[in-house]
Amino acid sequence: MGKNNAKILVQFAGFVMVLTVALMVKEATSMSICNMDTNDMQKCRPAITGNDPPPPVNECCVVVRGANLECLCRFKFYLPILRIDPSKVVALVAKCGVTTVPRSCQV
Repeated sequence: MGKNNAKILVQFAGFVMVLTVALMVKEATSMSICNMDTNDMQKCRPAITGNDPPPPVNECCVVVRGANLECLCRFKFYLPILRIDPSKVVALVAKCGVTTVPRSCQV
């Protein structure tokens, strides 16, 4: 009987560890960068990719208006790696009605 209890305890501990890791991975898939949640950034992706991107949706503009642009502009050199044209990002910001664009953001 003692061996069965030990086996169940080990299985339960393994289950708890797997559950904990799964929850941590779920939390890690969304993080905040420059006052923007990475999941929320995806709302803007269609408006900044492709040859003829559509206008941004309202949810995207809400995200853009809440972002810390000064902070985000530090990452502009990485945009081409993500297949994003920096000039489209500048256009997106303007389309969302943001009129004060930091100097560091200008392409």
